[in-house]
Amino acid sequence: VQLVESGGGLVQPGGSLSVSCAASGFTFSSYAMNWYRQAPGVERESVATISSSGASIYYTDSVKGRFTISRDNVKNTVHLQMNSLKPEDTAVYYCNCRVKVKAYWGQGTQVTVSS
Repeated sequence: VQLVESGGGLVQPGGSLSVSCAASGFTFSSYAMNWYRQAPGVERESVATISSSGASIYYTDSVKGRFTISRDNVKNTVHLQMNSLKPEDTAVYYCNCRVKVKAYWGQGTQVTVSS
C-alpha cells in the first residue's frame, strides 16, 4: 500500500487550497479513505472520511461547511478541498486508509494559513 499526498502550501486566511492523495497497492474502490491533520504539539486528528463508494462522508465539526472530501475510484485518488481557511487549519495533512485492519499513512503535506 502506498499513499502519496500532493498539494498544500501557504495561503492567506480566507483563502482556498486543495490537497490530493494518490493511492496504490490495494483495491482502492473497496476501502474508506481518511484525511487527518497534525499541528505542532497537538495530537493528530481526523478531519474527513469518505466511504468506499463516496456515498457516506464525515467531517469533524471544525471544518464542516468549509472542507469537501471527494474521491475518484477510477484514478485511485482522494481529494480535500479546503475553503475559508483559518490560521488554526495550519497543520501537516495526512492521507490514511485501513486495509485488513492495518493503518497506512502518506508522508504528509504541509498546509500553512498565514497573512
